[in-house]
Amino acid sequence: MTHKADFRIWRGDTDGGELRDFKVEVNEGEVVLDIIHRLQATQAPDLAVRWNCKAGKCGSCSAEINGRPRLLCMTRMSTFAPDEVVTVTPMRTFPVIRDLVTDVSFNYAKARQVPSFTPPAGLEPGEYRMQQVDVERSQEFRKCIECFLCQNTCHVIRDFEDNKAAFSGPRFLMRIAELDMHPLDVADRQKAAQEEHGLGLCNITKCCTDVCPEHIHITDNALIPMKERVADRKYDPLVWLGNKIRRRGSGD
Repeated sequence: MTHKADFRIWRGDTDGGELRDFKVEVNEGEVVLDIIHRLQATQAPDLAVRWNCKAGKCGSCSAEINGRPRLLCMTRMSTFAPDEVVTVTPMRTFPVIRDLVTDVSFNYAKARQVPSFTPPAGLEPGEYRMQQVDVERSQEFRKCIECFLCQNTCHVIRDFEDNKAAFSGPRFLMRIAELDMHPLDVADRQKAAQEEHGLGLCNITKCCTDVCPEHIHITDNALIPMKERVADRKYDPLVWLGNKIRRRGSGD
Protein backbone atom coordinates (compact mmCIF):
# COMPACT_ATOMS: atom_id res chain seq x y z
CA MET A 1 0.00 0.00 0.00
CA THR A 2 1.40 3.40 -1.02
CA HIS A 3 0.70 6.78 0.52
CA LYS A 4 2.22 10.25 0.63
CA ALA A 5 3.95 11.24 3.86
CA ASP A 6 5.02 14.62 5.16
CA PHE A 7 8.68 14.78 6.14
CA ARG A 8 10.52 17.62 7.82
CA ILE A 9 14.29 17.28 7.31
CA TRP A 10 17.04 19.41 8.79
CA ARG A 11 19.19 20.95 6.05
CA GLY A 12 22.33 22.89 6.83
CA ASP A 13 25.99 22.78 7.79
CA THR A 14 28.41 24.19 10.36
CA ASP A 15 27.15 27.71 9.68
CA GLY A 16 23.52 26.88 10.50
CA GLY A 17 20.44 25.54 8.81
CA GLU A 18 16.71 24.99 9.00
CA LEU A 19 13.98 22.38 8.79
CA ARG A 20 12.55 21.93 5.31
CA ASP A 21 9.30 20.23 4.37
CA PHE A 22 8.95 17.44 1.82
CA LYS A 23 6.07 15.29 0.68
CA VAL A 24 7.31 11.88 -0.39
CA GLU A 25 5.94 8.52 -1.41
CA VAL A 26 5.98 5.71 1.16
CA ASN A 27 5.55 2.04 0.31
CA GLU A 28 4.56 -0.81 2.60
CA GLY A 29 7.41 -2.28 4.62
CA GLU A 30 9.79 0.65 4.22
CA VAL A 31 11.97 2.25 6.87
CA VAL A 32 12.93 5.89 7.31
CA LEU A 33 16.26 5.37 5.52
CA ASP A 34 14.33 4.21 2.44
CA ILE A 35 12.48 7.51 2.44
CA ILE A 36 15.69 9.50 2.83
CA HIS A 37 17.11 7.65 -0.19
CA ARG A 38 13.94 8.41 -2.18
CA LEU A 39 14.29 12.07 -1.32
CA GLN A 40 17.87 12.00 -2.55
CA ALA A 41 16.75 10.36 -5.80
CA THR A 42 13.78 12.61 -6.51
CA GLN A 43 13.89 15.94 -4.68
CA ALA A 44 17.10 16.60 -2.76
CA PRO A 45 20.13 15.02 -4.49
CA ASP A 46 22.54 16.93 -2.26
CA LEU A 47 20.98 15.70 1.00
CA ALA A 48 23.79 14.28 3.17
CA VAL A 49 23.20 11.18 5.29
CA ARG A 50 25.62 8.62 6.70
CA TRP A 51 24.73 4.95 6.24
CA ASN A 52 26.33 1.65 5.30
CA CYS A 53 24.69 -1.74 5.97
CA LYS A 54 20.97 -0.85 6.20
CA ALA A 55 20.64 -3.82 8.55
CA GLY A 56 21.06 -2.25 11.99
CA LYS A 57 24.59 -3.58 12.47
CA CYS A 58 26.98 -0.84 11.37
CA GLY A 59 25.62 1.98 13.54
CA SER A 60 26.19 4.57 10.82
CA CYS A 61 22.71 5.99 10.25
CA SER A 62 22.12 7.42 13.72
CA ALA A 63 19.86 10.47 13.82
CA GLU A 64 16.87 11.83 15.73
CA ILE A 65 13.37 11.01 14.52
CA ASN A 66 10.62 13.10 16.06
CA GLY A 67 13.12 14.06 18.74
CA ARG A 68 14.13 10.50 19.68
CA PRO A 69 17.63 9.15 18.92
CA ARG A 70 17.19 6.18 16.58
CA LEU A 71 18.71 4.31 13.66
CA LEU A 72 17.15 5.40 10.37
CA CYS A 73 17.37 1.87 8.99
CA MET A 74 15.59 0.29 11.96
CA THR A 75 12.68 2.72 12.24
CA ARG A 76 9.73 1.42 10.26
CA MET A 77 7.36 3.85 8.63
CA SER A 78 4.47 1.71 9.91
CA THR A 79 5.15 3.08 13.40
CA PHE A 80 3.86 6.49 12.28
CA ALA A 81 0.31 7.45 11.40
CA PRO A 82 -0.19 8.16 7.67
CA ASP A 83 -0.97 11.83 8.42
CA GLU A 84 1.86 12.27 10.94
CA VAL A 85 4.72 14.64 10.13
CA VAL A 86 8.02 12.78 10.50
CA THR A 87 10.84 15.09 11.56
CA VAL A 88 14.41 13.90 11.00
CA THR A 89 17.29 15.87 12.53
CA PRO A 90 20.99 15.14 13.17
CA MET A 91 22.20 13.93 16.56
CA ARG A 92 22.10 16.96 18.80
CA THR A 93 25.13 16.20 20.97
CA PHE A 94 27.70 16.32 18.17
CA PRO A 95 28.64 19.12 15.75
CA VAL A 96 26.85 19.07 12.40
CA ILE A 97 28.98 18.57 9.30
CA ARG A 98 26.12 18.76 6.83
CA ASP A 99 22.42 17.91 6.95
CA LEU A 100 22.04 14.65 8.91
CA VAL A 101 25.78 13.93 9.18
CA THR A 102 27.48 14.82 12.46
CA ASP A 103 31.10 14.86 13.57
CA VAL A 104 31.41 11.96 16.00
CA SER A 105 35.20 12.16 16.36
CA PHE A 106 34.69 12.89 20.09
CA ASN A 107 33.81 9.23 20.53
CA TYR A 108 36.91 7.95 18.75
CA ALA A 109 39.09 10.23 20.85
CA LYS A 110 37.52 8.78 24.00
CA ALA A 111 37.96 5.23 22.67
CA ARG A 112 41.70 5.83 22.31
CA GLN A 113 41.88 6.87 25.96
CA VAL A 114 40.69 3.46 27.18
CA PRO A 115 43.69 1.10 27.56
CA SER A 116 43.17 -2.13 25.65
CA PHE A 117 42.88 -5.59 27.19
CA THR A 118 45.83 -6.06 29.56
CA PRO A 119 46.66 -9.72 30.37
CA PRO A 120 49.04 -10.71 33.17
CA ALA A 121 52.72 -10.23 32.43
CA GLY A 122 54.26 -13.25 30.75
CA LEU A 123 50.94 -14.74 29.64
CA GLU A 124 51.14 -15.58 25.94
CA PRO A 125 48.06 -15.28 23.67
CA GLY A 126 47.80 -19.05 23.22
CA GLU A 127 47.72 -19.50 26.98
CA TYR A 128 44.46 -17.63 27.56
CA ARG A 129 42.14 -20.05 29.31
CA MET A 130 38.70 -19.37 30.74
CA GLN A 131 35.23 -20.87 30.92
CA GLN A 132 31.98 -19.50 29.53
CA VAL A 133 30.80 -18.68 33.04
CA ASP A 134 33.78 -16.32 33.38
CA VAL A 135 32.66 -14.08 30.52
CA GLU A 136 28.87 -14.34 30.64
CA ARG A 137 28.44 -11.03 32.45
CA SER A 138 30.54 -9.02 30.02
CA GLN A 139 29.56 -10.82 26.81
CA GLU A 140 26.39 -8.74 26.48
CA PHE A 141 28.45 -5.58 26.01
CA ARG A 142 30.18 -7.01 22.92
CA LYS A 143 26.93 -6.54 21.00
CA CYS A 144 27.58 -2.80 20.84
CA ILE A 145 27.55 -1.50 17.24
CA GLU A 146 28.92 1.93 18.23
CA CYS A 147 25.98 3.86 16.84
CA PHE A 148 26.67 6.39 19.62
CA LEU A 149 22.97 6.87 20.33
CA CYS A 150 23.71 6.31 24.01
CA GLN A 151 26.37 9.00 23.83
CA ASN A 152 23.95 11.32 22.05
CA THR A 153 21.14 10.95 24.56
CA CYS A 154 23.32 11.11 27.69
CA HIS A 155 22.42 14.50 29.16
CA VAL A 156 25.76 14.77 30.96
CA ILE A 157 27.41 15.56 27.62
CA ARG A 158 24.28 16.48 25.62
CA ASP A 159 23.37 19.44 27.82
CA PHE A 160 26.79 20.42 29.20
CA GLU A 161 29.52 20.91 26.62
CA ASP A 162 32.11 21.51 29.34
CA ASN A 163 31.68 17.94 30.60
CA LYS A 164 33.04 16.38 27.42
CA ALA A 165 36.65 16.77 28.49
CA ALA A 166 36.10 14.90 31.77
CA PHE A 167 33.36 12.42 30.83
CA SER A 168 33.72 9.55 28.36
CA GLY A 169 30.03 8.71 28.20
CA PRO A 170 28.10 5.45 28.62
CA ARG A 171 29.56 3.63 25.62
CA PHE A 172 33.14 3.84 26.93
CA LEU A 173 32.30 3.47 30.60
CA MET A 174 30.59 0.25 29.50
CA ARG A 175 33.81 -0.76 27.72
CA ILE A 176 35.79 -0.11 30.91
CA ALA A 177 33.28 -2.16 32.92
CA GLU A 178 33.55 -4.98 30.38
CA LEU A 179 37.33 -5.10 30.74
CA ASP A 180 37.09 -4.82 34.53
CA MET A 181 34.90 -7.95 34.52
CA HIS A 182 37.32 -9.86 32.29
CA PRO A 183 39.00 -12.64 34.33
CA LEU A 184 42.40 -12.05 32.69
CA ASP A 185 42.54 -8.26 32.63
CA VAL A 186 44.88 -6.82 35.27
CA ALA A 187 44.68 -3.07 34.57
CA ASP A 188 43.25 -0.82 37.29
CA ARG A 189 39.97 -0.05 35.53
CA GLN A 190 38.11 1.12 38.62
CA LYS A 191 40.50 3.94 39.40
CA ALA A 192 40.61 5.00 35.75
CA ALA A 193 36.81 4.96 35.46
CA GLN A 194 36.45 7.33 38.40
CA GLU A 195 39.43 9.63 37.93
CA GLU A 196 39.97 9.71 34.16
CA HIS A 197 36.61 8.91 32.57
CA GLY A 198 34.14 10.66 34.88
CA LEU A 199 32.12 7.72 36.20
CA GLY A 200 30.96 9.89 39.10
CA LEU A 201 29.18 12.26 36.71
CA CYS A 202 26.79 9.51 35.60
CA ASN A 203 23.56 9.72 37.58
CA ILE A 204 22.05 6.51 36.15
CA THR A 205 18.94 7.97 34.50
CA LYS A 206 18.98 4.98 32.10
CA CYS A 207 18.45 7.17 29.04
CA CYS A 208 21.37 5.38 27.38
CA THR A 209 19.76 1.99 27.90
CA ASP A 210 16.44 3.31 26.62
CA VAL A 211 17.79 4.17 23.15
CA CYS A 212 20.19 1.24 22.63
CA PRO A 213 19.18 -0.58 19.41
CA GLU A 214 20.90 -3.76 20.65
CA HIS A 215 18.91 -3.66 23.91
CA ILE A 216 22.07 -3.76 26.02
CA HIS A 217 21.35 -3.09 29.69
CA ILE A 218 24.07 -0.45 29.87
CA THR A 219 23.00 1.08 33.17
CA ASP A 220 21.93 -1.97 35.16
CA ASN A 221 24.60 -4.42 34.01
CA ALA A 222 27.62 -2.17 33.41
CA LEU A 223 27.46 1.29 34.97
CA ILE A 224 25.75 0.55 38.28
CA PRO A 225 27.96 -2.50 39.08
CA MET A 226 31.01 -0.41 38.18
CA LYS A 227 29.87 2.36 40.51
CA GLU A 228 29.35 -0.21 43.26
CA ARG A 229 32.85 -1.64 42.83
CA VAL A 230 34.36 1.83 42.89
CA ALA A 231 32.39 2.74 46.02
CA ASP A 232 33.40 -0.50 47.77
CA ARG A 233 37.02 0.16 47.01
CA LYS A 234 36.90 3.77 48.19
CA TYR A 235 34.60 3.61 51.21
CA ASP A 236 34.58 0.03 52.54
CA PRO A 237 36.51 0.24 55.86
CA LEU A 238 37.91 -3.27 55.52
CA VAL A 239 39.23 -2.54 52.03
CA TRP A 240 40.69 0.72 53.33
CA LEU A 241 42.38 -1.08 56.22
CA GLY A 242 43.71 -3.79 53.92
CA ASN A 243 45.24 -1.18 51.62
CA LYS A 244 46.87 0.53 54.60
CA ILE A 245 48.37 -2.74 55.84
CA ARG A 246 49.71 -3.63 52.38
CA ARG A 247 51.28 -0.20 51.93
CA ARG A 248 52.88 -0.36 55.36
CA GLY A 249 54.21 -3.84 54.73
CA SER A 250 55.68 -2.89 51.36
CA GLY A 251 57.75 -0.11 52.94
CA ASP A 252 59.40 -2.34 55.56
